[in-house]
Amino acid sequence: MSEKIQINLNGKIHSLEANPDEPLLYVLREDFQLNGLKYGCGMQQCGSCMVLADGEATPTCVLPVSYFEGKKIETIEGLHNGEKLHPVQETFIEEQAAQCGYCLNGMMMASVALLREIADPSDSEIRDALEPVICRCGTHSRFIKAVKQASLKIQNH
Repeated sequence: MSEKIQINLNGKIHSLEANPDEPLLYVLREDFQLNGLKYGCGMQQCGSCMVLADGEATPTCVLPVSYFEGKKIETIEGLHNGEKLHPVQETFIEEQAAQCGYCLNGMMMASVALLREIADPSDSEIRDALEPVICRCGTHSRFIKAVKQASLKIQNH
């Protein structure tokens, strides 16, 4: 049964008819065609479906859309500023951090959340922040390098 739901998505308030128990992942992919976040495990354990909810990296495959009402939701598509990519997006490209790309959304969202909290994180802090995101290709060293480079870009702006 559908209800009118209001969400703050990438800086804009949206009203939609949705089942309040439907996972946010499905609403974002189906109703908003935001396909950067992926369906991975469906159990909140792989991180491929992460968004930032009030700045915190949050999985969306199980949590219902109603959970996100009143929260500021940011997706990977909302990170850029006009035509300019977010520094995390830039450095992930420059460092060729991803291999298959399935974990990329979660890695970037977790990285942005970390850098908003800690301007110059240590390798250990980066590893801890990225730990909830599973990368089957094993490119973690490239992710750490990309986050360090993004940190420098952010600090120098």
